[in-house]
Amino acid sequence: MREEFAEKRATILQAMEHTVPEADWAAAEDLVDLYQEDRLGLTLLDQFYSCPPDAREEWVREIRMLNRHRGVFLLVAITPWEKYLYLVSSEGIEFHGSMAEGYLTSELLDFFGYETAADFKAICAAVDDIPVYEPLRLDEDICPACHTGSGELHELGCPVEVCPWCGGQLIYCDCRFEQLGLDSIATEEELLRLEVLLEQRGRIPYASEQRPGYLDEGSVVLLE
Repeated sequence: MREEFAEKRATILQAMEHTVPEADWAAAEDLVDLYQEDRLGLTLLDQFYSCPPDAREEWVREIRMLNRHRGVFLLVAITPWEKYLYLVSSEGIEFHGSMAEGYLTSELLDFFGYETAADFKAICAAVDDIPVYEPLRLDEDICPACHTGSGELHELGCPVEVCPWCGGQLIYCDCRFEQLGLDSIATEEELLRLEVLLEQRGRIPYASEQRPGYLDEGSVVLLE
């Protein structure tokens, strides 16, 4: 994993050569180093420098976290001239325009718990009240693998999720096979059946005491 992060950092620094003014290089590189072992931070910086939102020299001086839910983060990339919205998760990243526009689709407003578009726009106007996005390895309230928060359900297949039948790690115990009456899970249909059984039993939400002693491993698939 450290090799993966190192490669991503190298890619970002190479892309920065085309967008970051020489006078701002040190500050821009410091931010990359802050997130050098943070998957989501590196994903945002890679997207920003590989596909700059505006055709001008620009650099990210700060990342703030506007909202998060079920492992999906609404992050703000702040430059000296503009603020940009990104939707980031372990699955990928989406650019959502300038923060000044204060726009999200109705589906995303509902997902993040905003009652109205006006409520979201008002929050966007108060950027100084939005917390700085800290590397996830420092936040015990966030699962290091699927990035869900305390009290929220893991992404199915997360290696940190606790089995509701035996109390072990769900992806390593045999309970999923026993409950399905199978030796392995080979299809999406079987995976959906497992999800139903988990819901019926009562899936165990993420809690800080589940946190293992390793960094972000990403999510895995329960198919075997």
